[in-house]
Amino acid sequence: MTDLSSPRTPLVTRQFALMWALTFVTFFAAFQLFPTVPLRLRELGASLAESGRFMSLFTAGSALGALFTGPLGDRLGHRRLVIASALLFAGFLGAYALTSTRWGFYLLAFPHGIVWSGLLTATMASMAHVLPEDRRADGLSLFGLASPGGVIVGPVLGLWIMQHWGFAPIGAYLAGLFVLLGVLATSLPVDHPHGRAQGFLWPDAAVIAPCLVLFGVALGYGAIGSYTAQEGLALGMQVPSVFLSCMAVGMVLMRIIMLKRGFGRRPIRKLPGMLLGAFAGMVLLAALPGGTPRHVVSALLYGAGYSMLHTLLNAKLLESVDPKRRGSAFGALLFAFDAGIGLGAFSLGWVIGHYGYRMGWVLGALALIAALPLALKLSRD
Repeated sequence: MTDLSSPRTPLVTRQFALMWALTFVTFFAAFQLFPTVPLRLRELGASLAESGRFMSLFTAGSALGALFTGPLGDRLGHRRLVIASALLFAGFLGAYALTSTRWGFYLLAFPHGIVWSGLLTATMASMAHVLPEDRRADGLSLFGLASPGGVIVGPVLGLWIMQHWGFAPIGAYLAGLFVLLGVLATSLPVDHPHGRAQGFLWPDAAVIAPCLVLFGVALGYGAIGSYTAQEGLALGMQVPSVFLSCMAVGMVLMRIIMLKRGFGRRPIRKLPGMLLGAFAGMVLLAALPGGTPRHVVSALLYGAGYSMLHTLLNAKLLESVDPKRRGSAFGALLFAFDAGIGLGAFSLGWVIGHYGYRMGWVLGALALIAALPLALKLSRD
């Protein structure tokens, strides 16, 4: 049993609470953007298959950018990178609000993704200065409640605004939210001297296996972000974003369970079981009949398994990577994840556009199960 109130190594400090709030706001804003931009592109004349290209370009920028923003955070300081990325993010959101052409969204997506990578890698690397070493898995699990918390309410609010007032108000008010995020980031702790690299260092070989696992997971996840809400609209579901919201609920419930149970001495041993849970959820999305009940059940199961994959792999990296190269390591992990999302949104989007939604979900499930052998190897190492 994990005791969150332990006086010896407390998790919930002021610095931890600030990092948690920053991450919540980031995902709350981003998951209003991700499901609504494809709908805006459809309004501007894009086909169903084309509407996923924004996410492909965005994640391509994030994936490639992560290889550089991770080491950049190690060299210049993660706090500075968080502040700069948040303010630049606000600029891109404001530009989306003013854009009335498809090519404008595509032109902005790639550099916007680079900025997103800087925000995520710097935030994750900064957690190493906040969490106690003997409770990193517990701390990452509690910290991980921030992102699904934002995902639960973000898509619902974003789609509601889109349906009532259009897309422009979303970009405008989210731009203001990220300006606030940049201001809050000035209160982050100054980077620990040993957390900075002496030069521009690339990640070491310890990140290869976690990256490959996360890449397989991300292939299906890329299609989920762009197409589950569109499937909901096509089926006439009352809440088209119910999959994304229920996925986040499943993530929160699993994290609460794991916080109570604890992770044991080797958290990575739970990786294969979580991967199988996400696989089962994707299979149900492809196979069950109906609309809303299918989305609810499959999303809860998928979210429960998916939620812990990042936590377990991040905890593994914190244990095995040189502190001076943590930004590089998390950058490589983000590269693998976003490369998978971009490829999944593009390729599975093409399949969905030509053969229907369920065939896309089948391929997403196959990508998940293909990562299982490597997950088993990681759990035994």
